[in-house]
Order: sequence, then structure tokens, then C-alpha cells
Amino acid sequence: MAKIDPLFDQLIQDNGSDLHLHEGRQPRYRINGSLIPMPNQAAVPEMQMVALLHEICPKEKWSIFEATGDVDFAYAHRNKARFRVNYNMNNHGNSAVFRLIPPIISNLHEIGAPDALRQFAVYPSGLCLVTGPTGSGKSTTLAALIDDINTSQSRLILTVEDPIEFVHTNKKCTVIQREVGDDVDSFGLALRNGVRQDVQVILVGEMRDLETVELAMTAAEMGMLVFATLHTNSAVRTVDRIIDVFPADQQSNVRESLANSLRAICSQRLLKRADGRGRIAAHEIMFQTPAVANLIRENKTNQLPQVIMSNRAMGMQLLDDVLQNYVKQGLVTGQEAYRKANEKEGFRQFVPGA
Repeated sequence: MAKIDPLFDQLIQDNGSDLHLHEGRQPRYRINGSLIPMPNQAAVPEMQMVALLHEICPKEKWSIFEATGDVDFAYAHRNKARFRVNYNMNNHGNSAVFRLIPPIISNLHEIGAPDALRQFAVYPSGLCLVTGPTGSGKSTTLAALIDDINTSQSRLILTVEDPIEFVHTNKKCTVIQREVGDDVDSFGLALRNGVRQDVQVILVGEMRDLETVELAMTAAEMGMLVFATLHTNSAVRTVDRIIDVFPADQQSNVRESLANSLRAICSQRLLKRADGRGRIAAHEIMFQTPAVANLIRENKTNQLPQVIMSNRAMGMQLLDDVLQNYVKQGLVTGQEAYRKANEKEGFRQFVPGA
């Protein structure tokens, strides 16, 4: 038993999502989206902090942490749960954040995903993106989509992650999971190799740089179904972010390539429920249509919201419309919807003085 395990047990017992440790401060954890002090825990002094972090960190990862002041890895807690871990050095000393990864992969219905999201798992090929800020549930959604394919189809799936979060067992599919830094040197190298390995579905943990974006689009154009994430807040911003990654003289060709390869975008948020019972997800969904493809080619992405609104019948929806419905149904407060909305104006009435 590691010295840090009682903190993990308390996090799990209290239904927390994240554990925060900062040198010289009382441990804190996130409950229903709020970061609060962990009861009955004292501040962690420097020597104890180093001992807690060093004990569970793989040797090679600790060397990286000492050399760079930053490291990511996954930790399995006594077969109870897995954690995505980040260590970092800062002006107050050492810090660590542990994100709880549920031991069982929830399906799309269980995570509250709209029915339209299942279409992402049905495409034979193309690029499907799940976007949103940190902590918005992107990994959970992607895990549910991969599990949907694994349960219902017979395909070869490759995931490339840093670190591996949800662990998939083989069902109807064969699932190969590679961790950047341990199994392969980079996302780009894993993608290049995946193209030659008869892979049919690829999950890219995050499109972090031009090379990864370019290879993901190429794989999608070559007939693979590619899932990836970006830290963007809407379908429009997602398209713009991908194009802006490339040099200006390449962007015209990139728009054409993206218009051909893109299949769908889901941009999501997690909001605190008005009754205090956990959180609820809100999703913006855009599917590729001839109109969407043309607007991408013509660099008129500012018109994409109108296309989404006019195609509600096929499952498209704007995030702010979902938030408005949540407020009307009493599921979230107007203040919470205002905080998470893309266009604040429609929610300003709920926040006096905003």
C-alpha cells in the first residue's frame, strides 16, 4: 500500500473527480466541479510531498520530472481505479494533480450523450473530433465511442495516448493501445506506423502540433476512421484552429482536405446541476453536409452556426441552445449556463451586473 492511497480512497468514497496536492497546503479535491479542501487532512510539507510523489512514480518518469519539472503518467490504484497524473514544479514547490479514470467504461447513454453522437461510431472513415476545455469529459466520450465500436463491430482499433487512460479489453474488435513515451516516441510516429498496420480506427489522444494534425487528416483521407481531441469551444473554433495550425500558403489546400475528411465535431462542457447532484454534459454537434463542406472550402466558417441551426432534424445542435433548454428545464442555473456559454449575451439576464 502506497502512502498516498488513503487520499485516493477518500476521493473515491466522496465521489470526487480530481485530487490536488500542493507543497505546504492541505490536499484538495474536486467534488461536483468545485475544488474544496479535503477534510481531516493536514498540509503536506516538502519532504512528505516528495516521498508521496516519488513512491508511485515510475523510475524513468521521475527522471523526466527532475530534468524538466513536468511529467504525465497513469497510475493504477490497487485495482480500484486508474488516475491520469501530472507532476509539476512551480514557485511554491512541487505540485500534483490526479484525475480519476472510472474503472468501468460507461456507454453513450450512461454519460448522457445525445442519440446523434452514436453516428460518430458508425462512420466507416473520416475525421471525428471531440473538443472542449480541460475537464469537460472529452476522454470519457471518446472511450464510450470506442467501446461502442468494440461492442458492435469487428475492426482493428489503435489508440495513441499520453498517458493511456481508459483500458479497453478486446470484444468484437482488437484494440491496440500505445502510450507515447513508453510504447512509441511520438503521436506522429504512431500515426505513421498505424497507416501501415491495417488499422481501421485510430484514436489520437490530442492533436497537439502540425505534424499530428496533418497525419490525422491524411489517415482519414486514406480510409481510416480517426477520433481526436482539441481544446476548442465550438465547431467554428475547431475548424479555424485546425486551419490556423498550418502556414498561410498551405491553408487553401488544408481547407479542401478538411472539407473532404471531416465527418463530425462534438464540442462539450460539464455543468453543475442546479440540484447539486453532480454534473450534466452539454454538447454542440455538427455533421458534415455539402453546405458545411462548402463553407469550410470558402473560408466562411462564421456561417456554420446557421447551418447547424437549420439541420436540427439530423441531430445537429448549438451548445448555447442546449444550455437555454437546460435552464428552462431547471437542470442548471442561469449563472452556470452563462459561465459555460459561447455567446454570453443570451444569458446575461441571469447574471445581474454582467
